[in-house]
Amino acid sequence: MPRLSRPVRRLAAALAWPLLGLAGAVWGEEKPATDWSALVGVAIEYDSNVAVEELDAATNQGDYAMTLDGGLAVKQQLSETAEAALTYDFSQSTYEKFSQVDRMTNMIGADLGLDLGRVDPALSVYYINSRLDGSPFLELSRVSPSLSGFLGKKWFARGAYVYSDKTISDSPGRDATTHAGEADAYFFMRGLRQYFNLGYRYRDDDANADEYDYRSNAVKLRYIQRIELFSRLTTLELAWRYEERNYRSDTPSIGEKRDDQRSRLRLDYAIPVFGYGEVQFFAGYADYESNYEPANYDQTIVGTRFVYNW
Repeated sequence: MPRLSRPVRRLAAALAWPLLGLAGAVWGEEKPATDWSALVGVAIEYDSNVAVEELDAATNQGDYAMTLDGGLAVKQQLSETAEAALTYDFSQSTYEKFSQVDRMTNMIGADLGLDLGRVDPALSVYYINSRLDGSPFLELSRVSPSLSGFLGKKWFARGAYVYSDKTISDSPGRDATTHAGEADAYFFMRGLRQYFNLGYRYRDDDANADEYDYRSNAVKLRYIQRIELFSRLTTLELAWRYEERNYRSDTPSIGEKRDDQRSRLRLDYAIPVFGYGEVQFFAGYADYESNYEPANYDQTIVGTRFVYNW
């Protein structure tokens, strides 16, 4: 059974009780509604530079991979204004040549949200466990309270605090706790048919080894457009993300502090098929610039994915 770290459990409990109290205060007499959903997916992709980002390790060689996905979710309407959800997600990536980076990931999540009108509070708690080539690799616990609401007819905003606790097997120096603040603004030009998302994140990583401590500033810009094609509503998404990391201590192998700039571009296009199915085409490019050579590389990924939801 997954175990959240003690700080994560305490923070989640401290934040959950006020939300549960508000949910109880507005409990209605009607029978709560329960909504179940699930998905399965399979993807084929080409990766120009197989890498393990968490370890600053890149092969500088390309390979093909197949990914299997699965997910299950249940949403429970607690009252007219309160909703809770439990989710489970599974992912397995298998490479043709680089089997040592085959990754299996299990993620369990819980969400609690309130609809209070102009400002809606929420709390999410997640546990992630990843294995590389069948061996333990990564454990991460995450808790995040947030506030969101409409600022006007076409503007929506969300702010969140994120605390996470990360453990990497066989690399204890990279184990870290993270404090982050996030802000997102959405501008709906034509409702959900066409909108922009602009976001900012500040992150403070405190690792066991001082050389991995860093603070970062990151921005993102997304554009989503729904396009009617043969009487079906397809979805196009363009995204750009940029992060600047400032490390706080010298890296012994280079004798100075690391300075990283990371840029990512992503294109996704989804076409509905077979009722609840969807065919997705995706392409991404990442450019990682760093004075630490193992973290200085670029990467291109292209692929297609079939997903069935019910």
